[in-house]
Amino acid sequence: MDWQASEDTVPSAPISEADARLLRARPPASGAWRDGDPAGGRLFAPLGAFHTENGARLPFARLAYEAWGELNAARDNAVLVLHALTGDTHVRGEAGPGHPTDGWWQEIVGPGAAIDTDRWFVVAPNMLGGCQGSTGPASIGPDGREWGARFPYLTIRDQVAAQAALADALGIDRWAAVVGGSMGGMQAIEWGVGHPERVERLAVIAAPPTTTADQVALNSVQLEAIRIDPNFAAGDYYDAADGDGPHRGLALARRMALLNYRSPMELNLRFQRSWQSGVSPLGGGGRFAVESYLDFHGNKFTRRFDANSYLTLVEAMNSHDVGRDRGGVEDALAQVTARTLVLGIDSDRLFPVDGQERIFRGIRTTIDDDLVVISSDFGHDGFLIEIEAVAPHLRRLLES
Repeated sequence: MDWQASEDTVPSAPISEADARLLRARPPASGAWRDGDPAGGRLFAPLGAFHTENGARLPFARLAYEAWGELNAARDNAVLVLHALTGDTHVRGEAGPGHPTDGWWQEIVGPGAAIDTDRWFVVAPNMLGGCQGSTGPASIGPDGREWGARFPYLTIRDQVAAQAALADALGIDRWAAVVGGSMGGMQAIEWGVGHPERVERLAVIAAPPTTTADQVALNSVQLEAIRIDPNFAAGDYYDAADGDGPHRGLALARRMALLNYRSPMELNLRFQRSWQSGVSPLGGGGRFAVESYLDFHGNKFTRRFDANSYLTLVEAMNSHDVGRDRGGVEDALAQVTARTLVLGIDSDRLFPVDGQERIFRGIRTTIDDDLVVISSDFGHDGFLIEIEAVAPHLRRLLES
């Protein structure tokens, strides 16, 4: 098992002794990657001063990223892969120093894979505001202390602006493709609309054109779960002893989110009404297996993520509206010129297919006559799990 909770298939069998030992240990105040930790495969691109849409200023910003393959002499074979809310740079590769998880899409990205690193130069950044090497709330501010709750509010457009600065730093004028799922799909849409001259192909996977009121409402209770944890300390918890950070609130937020990432069908089929212990549900003294599953993943999540970063990224997700100040969604989508794949998942209850249908109708340069919808029992996380269903469509886009 790895650290990436909902974003992998996880057996319902009892956890291993190694995981049990891990979860018995006191969680850190923050699970952020920090300077001085093993870099693993990370590279770092300094961006200099960064100004947000709202007029805030970061005196210094950087993006962490990983890269695979070779950038050709013409610099026209670069593919940008954008991760979901709690993802990171580690798209492929084994877990190891600096990377507590195996690559989250390594069956999609690699030699001979759908995004073939023998042909493409693949770049995967950790988004601005994240906690795995890019500048975020756990980073040290100008006063020598972590930014914490002082970190500025970010939008999806801010994150794309940082990615554009990364492209400039790498000498990439135009991406051969920009590929993103979930929150990464929001950023992919922004690339296609805001920088059409810099995107040749576009893949928007399991993402909406706007964050709806329902989605903001679901996010709001997750944010509140973190803020009401007494150990959140108004965001100033980095000096707390291990176990004294806001891990209870962060774990609860993750448990809430996981219910949106998976489908009712998958949870019902996997767990039914099974009991985690030998004690009867009627007699008490134990837990339903699905409760233990949620608890397990919430607790593991606190070992690799930062509570302030979670707040920052979820609020950025809430900002998503591709039509803002562009005449509305349809006028914005009409600006996309890239050859585009739009893909949804039939059981997705986080970002239902009607959102992808609206994106598909609004973009004039899609490569298909109909929206691509894959059938999956896994819900939103299907784009990370249903490799055999997703890979052919990405391969087809890159060959177009």
